[in-house]
Amino acid sequence: MRSAQQILADSAVIAVVGASRDPGKAAHSVPLQMQRYGWRIIPVNPTVDELFGEKAYPSLADIPHPVDLVDVFRPARDAVDVVRQAVAIGAPAVWLQLGIVSADARRIAEEAGIDYVEDRCLIVERAAAGLTRLG
Repeated sequence: MRSAQQILADSAVIAVVGASRDPGKAAHSVPLQMQRYGWRIIPVNPTVDELFGEKAYPSLADIPHPVDLVDVFRPARDAVDVVRQAVAIGAPAVWLQLGIVSADARRIAEEAGIDYVEDRCLIVERAAAGLTRLG
């Protein structure tokens, strides 16, 4: 299993489940900051057409290309279904944001052999490791 920082270093395309158009929410500011540091952010939100200048998709299954990481901004009770979807699309890693913990989601990820991070923030880990995808 890769460390959280190694997952970020290895990932170029991040699907963000629960991405928000509300600038006051972490589900908006965190993906936007990751995008500013060079990651491609694919918003997954059934109620919007576009976010962060990228087409938004209603579900992970609707994304027409591979993603390197599925980042989850949904309540823990929804995490199990999101992890199942991530496994189904062949995502190599799942990341539950700060405050989101699910033993069942962890078990599903581990059984599928994919990397799993929970209760950690992308931007905190990015900053701690000094990571950027900008040339």
